Amino acid sequence: MTLLDLMHALESQPFAVAIAESGWLFPIFETIHVLALTLVVGSVAMMDLRLLGLGNKGRPISELVSSMLPWAWTAFAVAATCGVLLFSSKASTYYDNVPFRIKVICLGLAAVNMLVFHFITGRKMADWDHGAPPTRARVAGLISLTLWIAIVATGRWIGFVL
Repeated sequence: MTLLDLMHALESQPFAVAIAESGWLFPIFETIHVLALTLVVGSVAMMDLRLLGLGNKGRPISELVSSMLPWAWTAFAVAATCGVLLFSSKASTYYDNVPFRIKVICLGLAAVNMLVFHFITGRKMADWDHGAPPTRARVAGLISLTLWIAIVATGRWIGFVL
């Protein structure tokens, strides 16, 4: 069984068929997906801009991160759930969609960047809480911001190349 066969099997599941055939389900899930993604990108951007020294300069980075991460993770869970449901409705179509593939790659790279930051770069965040973050933290913020812009752009692009 090929990956494309799996995509066809996924989109033939009753819940995927219901989403694809409903005049309401796809737009509802898409709206929730976009709103949740807005919260993800907004909260991530606040943290990234602080790392870049462009925003919230007076606020300790560890405080900003601890207040923004719950929002980012909750919104990401909602966006991902809705995204999977949307994907399931046209899995074989999205599977061949170049912008979709780019979006998924960017999501994976954003996850790696976040893991490296939180487990390596940001471990001594308290040391630079009130000053300028070290270069590696600024680079992580720039990479993150760039990837999330690409995720949003390719997400919009998906529907125009179906």
